[in-house]
Amino acid sequence: MNKQQLKILMVLATLAALAFVVPKSGSFVVLLATRALAFAILAMSLDILLGFTGLASLGQAAYFGVGAYLTAILATKYHFGMGWDFWLVVMFGVLIGAGLAAVFGLFAIRAGGVYFLMITLALGQCVWGLAYRWNSLTGGDNGINMTGRPNFGLDLSDEVTFFYLVLAFFSVSLVLMYLLVRSPFGRSLEGIRERELRMQILGYNTWLHKYIAFIIAGGFGGLAGVLWALTNGHVSPETVVLTTSVDALLMVVLGGAGTLVGAPIGAVIVFGLREYLSTLVPWWQYVLGSVYVLTILYLPTGLMGIPERIRQARASSNNTATKSGEVKKLASVPSL
Repeated sequence: MNKQQLKILMVLATLAALAFVVPKSGSFVVLLATRALAFAILAMSLDILLGFTGLASLGQAAYFGVGAYLTAILATKYHFGMGWDFWLVVMFGVLIGAGLAAVFGLFAIRAGGVYFLMITLALGQCVWGLAYRWNSLTGGDNGINMTGRPNFGLDLSDEVTFFYLVLAFFSVSLVLMYLLVRSPFGRSLEGIRERELRMQILGYNTWLHKYIAFIIAGGFGGLAGVLWALTNGHVSPETVVLTTSVDALLMVVLGGAGTLVGAPIGAVIVFGLREYLSTLVPWWQYVLGSVYVLTILYLPTGLMGIPERIRQARASSNNTATKSGEVKKLASVPSL
């Protein structure tokens, strides 16, 4: 069994454990796990850009927000999406996230590095401004309160049932993104991340590859927004604020960029620490910030990079021991 097959088996075992353990752990844990899984889809979508394409975006909250607002507006103003039409809302959320990313990508993809970062930040803030100012549609600063969840044979008002649905969406999203990054297209994205000029010389249209990846990430961000609106029951400008994009970015870095499964690990840790620390100390933000800083300084490859660093340390130790043994043997040889 190779390392890739072992990782797949570990992911499957983890998902099975979640499906078994979380529903038996109380309503608070069920709600926390549901929120973490919904947000993890957003973090994984950002990993497509950051970890596999080399594009650090601070605008991912925009697609998350439009998916969430679409769900809330359709449910409260038009009573749409509360039955079997829920599946249409999911499709619309993906499409509106991808569509907005298609528009924003025309401006952002032409830049690179810190300029790309600032453009995505500015575009994301534009969406936040619309959510804050468009009172007649978005409710302004008060946001939109949802009255319930869909019932289409499955009563999603039951927390455990809804958890299983979000877990299913997360699993499907993980599989689809895994197939994407393992495909020839995904390998091309990794080539662009490592050396874009070389990929251009080889004949690849790097702008188009990055643009498609940007749209795909936006689509998954819209899906995460739909699930988040139903999980949280409230959508406001706080959903599309810069902090949401920063949280997703830090989750990816904490778990390990370019690993895909590192993003949900980071999401679970951040949500768990945030809820636990906030009950202990009023300055929990500083503790969480310290975790981010220490990770970046001493674990730049994230938590998923720990096994590789251990292997490298063992290999280095073995090489040192081998060289030391060879030196001792040479020293013991009598000179002529």
